[in-house]
Amino acid sequence: MAHLDIPKTYKLFIGGQFPRTESGRSFSLENAEGGTIANLCQASRKDFRNSVAVARKAQAGWADRAAFNRSQILYRLAEMLDGRRAQLVEELNFQGISSVDAEKEVCASVDRLVYYAGWCDKYQQVSGTVNPVASSHFNFSVPEPMGVVGILAPDEFGLLGLVSLFAPVIVGGNTCVILASESKPMCSITFAEVAATSDVPAGVINILTGFREELVPHFATHMDVNSIVYAGDNDPDVKILQEGSALNLKRVRIHRGVDWISSSSQGPQFILECQETKTTWHPVEVIKPKTGGY
Repeated sequence: MAHLDIPKTYKLFIGGQFPRTESGRSFSLENAEGGTIANLCQASRKDFRNSVAVARKAQAGWADRAAFNRSQILYRLAEMLDGRRAQLVEELNFQGISSVDAEKEVCASVDRLVYYAGWCDKYQQVSGTVNPVASSHFNFSVPEPMGVVGILAPDEFGLLGLVSLFAPVIVGGNTCVILASESKPMCSITFAEVAATSDVPAGVINILTGFREELVPHFATHMDVNSIVYAGDNDPDVKILQEGSALNLKRVRIHRGVDWISSSSQGPQFILECQETKTTWHPVEVIKPKTGGY
């Protein structure tokens, strides 16, 4: 008997839950033959605002965790992602990626999570310093998380692009709201299912599906987003982000023409993009005033 083909409906991932969009809208993802392979929620401004609210609530607790514990959590994400390799390869196939390239992308995504798990307790030593000063003080500069980061994932890599951008952001104690690839969004919500059943606290990673044309202005102007990481070559989007982000002095990082498979697309510099440097002065000793005669 023939099996009835039922396209999956992918929801949003906000605060560790899988709500439908508050607007009730959805869009269909089609294959090369024009057949529907999945239905996805079309996120709205309200969905984005809800995501920022839960990301802000989760940020302090996530930043306060020991660096080693954040490392354990990223490594656990890699383990669980590797366990769903066959499903992710199949989804990339559905979206027009060859089996060889799909296998390469999933393996690279697992490896990238392991790579950043190893940086959790090391990037502070690389970027922090003791500064020489001309007074009897210790002067330390250390990196600190910026807070809530908006991420616009690259369109061409549905899984690896998302992992490559969010991993260094959360390594440094930030939380994030991600707008997934517009043309290849299936793997993003499958990854969300991995995150939901791992040790990642609710609200640290939030994933939306929808259209950049609608959501980019809201990423730019939301006053509780501290930084934006954008991957793409759309000049109008870049202009909107840079102009809108000036309202609350967001730091905007633009990644153009990056080969996300290459090892050059990973490194501590991606962690430091969403870090601020805090400098602290501390006296070397307390000098007591002299008493008595001259």
